[in-house]
Amino acid sequence: MVRELVCPGMSVWDIGANIGLFSFAAASLGANVVAVEADLWLANLMHRSALLNKLPVTVLPAAVSDSQGVSKLHLSDHGKSSNSLIGRGPAQTVVTVTLDWMLNYFAAPQVLKIDVEGLEYAVLNGARRVLQSRPRIFCEVTEHHDLIGELLRGAEYELYAARMSERQSLHRPSRDTLAVPKQGRSID
Repeated sequence: MVRELVCPGMSVWDIGANIGLFSFAAASLGANVVAVEADLWLANLMHRSALLNKLPVTVLPAAVSDSQGVSKLHLSDHGKSSNSLIGRGPAQTVVTVTLDWMLNYFAAPQVLKIDVEGLEYAVLNGARRVLQSRPRIFCEVTEHHDLIGELLRGAEYELYAARMSERQSLHRPSRDTLAVPKQGRSID
């Protein structure tokens, strides 16, 4: 997906970056990347990797949702890739931001990757201004499929199955969804 979506000089936001596979692949192609990861251990690991490899990756240790504040990141027994703001069990306190808030500090993304373990709708709901900048969106959708489809279609996006060799149009977002701005349309 990185090779398909990212070109040199692009601004890429990786929301729920985990260990940074998408971030570092995009940066190695010449993109400027903002990697957002709520798990402090993973965020520190990515920061050290970016410095060591001299890659243009800015790591923001925060969670993304539909409001700014403070929340709990629940640490999953199933591995760090399953950590989530929704859940039970041991947790660490994290700062939450919105994608629209991030526009105050970072260039608008041309590619937006979202993998947030069930919080996709909240993330996109806090991204009304970001959606106006028309990024291509690669999103893992695990909850609220219909609401996400409605939100993206209302913002003039077309939905496709991301991991298919031939792009298949989707009526409803799937686990790996590619949202592409409709051609010749903009929203105000």
